[in-house]
Amino acid sequence: MSSIDQSGRRLPPYSEEAERGVLGSALIESEKVIELCSMKSVSSDSFYIPAHRLLFEQLTAMYQGAKAVDLLTVGEALKTSGRLDQAGGYTFLEGLIDSTPTAAHAEFYIDIIQQKHLLRRIIAQASETIDHCYSPDEEAEELLSRTEEAFFELSDKKTASSKNWQDVVYQAAGKIINGDILDSGVPTGFTDLDKKLRGLHNTDMIVLAARPSMGKTSLAMNIAEHAALGRTGGKRHSVGVFSLEMSQEQLVRRMLFSRAKIEAWKTMFSKEDHARIASASDQLGKASIIVDDSAGLDVMDLRARARRMKRIYGVDLIVIDYLQLLHDKRRARDGRQQETASISNSIKAMAKELRIPILILSQLSRAPEQGGREGNKPRLSDLRDSGAIEQDADVVLLLQRPSYYNREMEEGSTEDTLAVVDIAKHRNGPTGEVELNFFRGIVRFEDRDSKHETDGG
Repeated sequence: MSSIDQSGRRLPPYSEEAERGVLGSALIESEKVIELCSMKSVSSDSFYIPAHRLLFEQLTAMYQGAKAVDLLTVGEALKTSGRLDQAGGYTFLEGLIDSTPTAAHAEFYIDIIQQKHLLRRIIAQASETIDHCYSPDEEAEELLSRTEEAFFELSDKKTASSKNWQDVVYQAAGKIINGDILDSGVPTGFTDLDKKLRGLHNTDMIVLAARPSMGKTSLAMNIAEHAALGRTGGKRHSVGVFSLEMSQEQLVRRMLFSRAKIEAWKTMFSKEDHARIASASDQLGKASIIVDDSAGLDVMDLRARARRMKRIYGVDLIVIDYLQLLHDKRRARDGRQQETASISNSIKAMAKELRIPILILSQLSRAPEQGGREGNKPRLSDLRDSGAIEQDADVVLLLQRPSYYNREMEEGSTEDTLAVVDIAKHRNGPTGEVELNFFRGIVRFEDRDSKHETDGG
């Protein structure tokens, strides 16, 4: 039940007893309690009563200055700065010690004031949103997106790391020596690609671009599958997929046939095929893949849905298929190039906000097919609609299959299955080409040196 002041207004949530408990504990065991406050991101704003805020600022400043912190030193410091009366005087300081016989329950008091502080921040944000709702210049969709983002940030607990520096150094060195280079990124599941990218890293926007029918959706879903199933015994990740082109059922059917290594257009299935489908469904059923197949999404709506995915399912990777099917109502009248630039910027901002990698598919212009290029190789400049995509992206992968342009290749031959992923941009690492196998019958990519069983597939 909320407290009421003398004028009949509701008071913001706070606990005077818990605030006094934290301050009293800090006066008794300054090193332990102030370090605990630092680890739990307690600041002066966490305290509601002005005198308590002032005293916590003084305690923190003295501790950071390597000065002794006790009843006498704090009182003298406040007196010297002329703020002793504002803090309640010596009587108030002595009362804190008397009401807090031990610092053993400091963590309990800290949790209470953090809960009350969070409630006050929620109230403040809600009040600000209400004020904006009455503004004639606000657009409802944009305001809703900003509000969701603000509340998402409130729910994101930020705690400081307290690991020993020496332990961190030795741990990192051990991972490097043991070849564990994917410790900080979501692996693609393709050996040579992971060696160059070292996984897909948090806050990165990864663009996978290709001309139509090159297999970019298949490659993206193979990566999603590997991440969700933890290929080669690795960690399993939760993956969110925004499929703007295909329905959820179509996507699942494609993944089942690909996983089972059965051609999707077969009309007759053997008992072995049925067994493979059953096995594939059992494996995929255990994966944490969340699909949103809403068509024609506005980018602000997509960001709102992505936040919910992150909050509810804790997704580690988001795949968007594909960029040119997104819209931005705010920039629709400025031309497609400006609209695409705004969409690209919003996707990059979403990756930073959610602190996860975003893999977004994109079409290329017709330039690779217009002749004059060796092997019809795509370039960064071929990214369709806007150069902003190249600028915003941390990684750009250009996918091509030489056999698509050379119909004389024998089907099923080594050259016929060749797919090339050109890492054309890599903000934090090397670029270069990676070769994969692409099996058209089962729309599946595999490492170039892996052996594919053609029986049934």
